[in-house]
Amino acid sequence: MCGAPVSAPKMSLLSRRWPHSRNQPKLDPRNPFAYIPINHHIVKSHPIARDDRLSRKEIAAGRKHIIVGHVVFKHFLDHVDSIIARDPAAGSRLEVALCYPGLHAVVMHRAAHFLAEHKLLVAARWVSQLARFLTGIEIHPTATIGKRLFIDHGMGVVIGSTAVVGDDVTLYQGVTLGGTSLQRGVKRHPTLGDNVIVGAGAHVLGPVSVSNGARVGANAVVLHDVPQGATMVGIPAKASQDIGKMAPDFLAYGTPCSESSDPVACLLASLNEHVRGLTERLKTVEAAQQASEEPARHQNLPDAAE
Repeated sequence: MCGAPVSAPKMSLLSRRWPHSRNQPKLDPRNPFAYIPINHHIVKSHPIARDDRLSRKEIAAGRKHIIVGHVVFKHFLDHVDSIIARDPAAGSRLEVALCYPGLHAVVMHRAAHFLAEHKLLVAARWVSQLARFLTGIEIHPTATIGKRLFIDHGMGVVIGSTAVVGDDVTLYQGVTLGGTSLQRGVKRHPTLGDNVIVGAGAHVLGPVSVSNGARVGANAVVLHDVPQGATMVGIPAKASQDIGKMAPDFLAYGTPCSESSDPVACLLASLNEHVRGLTERLKTVEAAQQASEEPARHQNLPDAAE
């Protein structure tokens, strides 16, 4: 019918387009989180993007700061768009830039990390504490943070001084990347690979390594290294799926919702099936024993005529 309303097609993570901007970045279908910045061919041609030194003519012409500002702005938009792709509640770039404390905490950490690298430790800690006061997220200035880190909700997130966070990592509220040693000058905090998701309230403790594509479920406590693509749940955390099998889609909160993903529940179910099988076998043996005893019992009964 001509007047029938047409339902909008369902958009997947790979095909999402945002109507709030005419020039949104495209997503690489081979990697949902390999975001291509706007005007990528222009940014890539800049000497800074190629990690080359600027020519003397460009420096003399005063174009260095313009190119730096252009690249920084594109990286910022890239970060904002990655948040939109991972949060259905995000309505526009402006909303994300103004209202997402996780983005604010990461931006302020960049400034604190810059100060820490230049040995201005007190100023760096002051900036990090200001970010903690404003956002509820505490990131130590010496922590290494990769590209497009998304801290959703963010309240109560703690990232320690020697922690290393890869690219396209997603952290939810209450996550702790903490250390278990009091020794100075050593690696005391965890290392997260690329595309890692850590659910709400999860704690990754010690100098452990969480490999690329791994998921840590809500309230899990990780004390050992996590294989690539594994989903860890429980206290202490245990793998709930085949090791090395990458999750195909974005897993919110890093927590699978099916009962089969719980390793303890799977173990109990296996034991229950084993006990049920033993019970059936025992019943069969008892029935056969009773059937063999019936003729002997009838032979031992006295005759009524006697």
